[in-house]
Amino acid sequence: MNPYRRILVLGTAGQVGRELLRSFADCGEVLAHDRNSVDLAIPDQVRAIVRETSPEIILNAAAYTAVDRAESEPELAMAVNGHAPGILAEEALRAGSLLVHYSTDYVFDGSKTKPWSEADTPHPLNVYGASKLAGEEAIQQVGGKYLIFRTSWVYGPHGNNFLRTMLRLGRERDQLSIVDDQYGAPTSSTELARSTRVVVGAVLANQNDTGWEGLYHMTCSGCVSWFGFAKAIFARSAEQLERAPALRAIAASDFHAKAKRPANSVLSNQKLLDQFGVRLAPWERALDEVMGMLYAASPQAPKLSPDAS
Repeated sequence: MNPYRRILVLGTAGQVGRELLRSFADCGEVLAHDRNSVDLAIPDQVRAIVRETSPEIILNAAAYTAVDRAESEPELAMAVNGHAPGILAEEALRAGSLLVHYSTDYVFDGSKTKPWSEADTPHPLNVYGASKLAGEEAIQQVGGKYLIFRTSWVYGPHGNNFLRTMLRLGRERDQLSIVDDQYGAPTSSTELARSTRVVVGAVLANQNDTGWEGLYHMTCSGCVSWFGFAKAIFARSAEQLERAPALRAIAASDFHAKAKRPANSVLSNQKLLDQFGVRLAPWERALDEVMGMLYAASPQAPKLSPDAS
């Protein structure tokens, strides 16, 4: 990739944003912004940051991700996830920038028994999914040079995510009840950022090519339930934990979450492979990598903040 490009990364306090900073660190001038400097709920701030920095690449990892809280904050979720991406697309088109944006498997209702493709019709079950779908549609309506990556069950060595929550709760409780009738593909922030760089590099290396713009699914391969994911986490933590908690499989209906989740949100990545030759690692191998990162500094369990959830 050309080392002299100006890259604007939004959402750098989050788990994907942090990994994007690492992956693109040697690709040019990287401008990092989190909510403290750019609040996506404020349109004027969104427009201003693009106009002030004139980036050649915009990586938007900023999002409202509190799935259950979004049920009681629909306006805020829509402002950040639905309206802001459209503004970024307008500014990217104006500046001739490449916009990279991340969406979610939760745009689907989970009724399909096979992996979802980009051609399938979205039907979100919750406010969060609806807001992310609105963001996709806003970008597509504007057009220009854009890539939308739908991903799923994102976790990593930093931030609030399922992996870090399990490790914390595993030290605090003797038993954990985990949903076992919802299936997806856990996707590490490291794999997501690494693959984003490969795709962006391919696009920039062939700028005269056409037809690459659009929506792609980008998840680790394979699938598992939340219960199976938790089992895999504790199996890899056996040597670091004094004792592993007992895991009890439950139905989603017994969990009583505010927001409904799809029973099957496994995404097909065939389009990504066909267009760019990119295939993310199996979720098990990606989990091995992240667990290795967590335990690299110390043989003991990583220190997790109380609000990791």
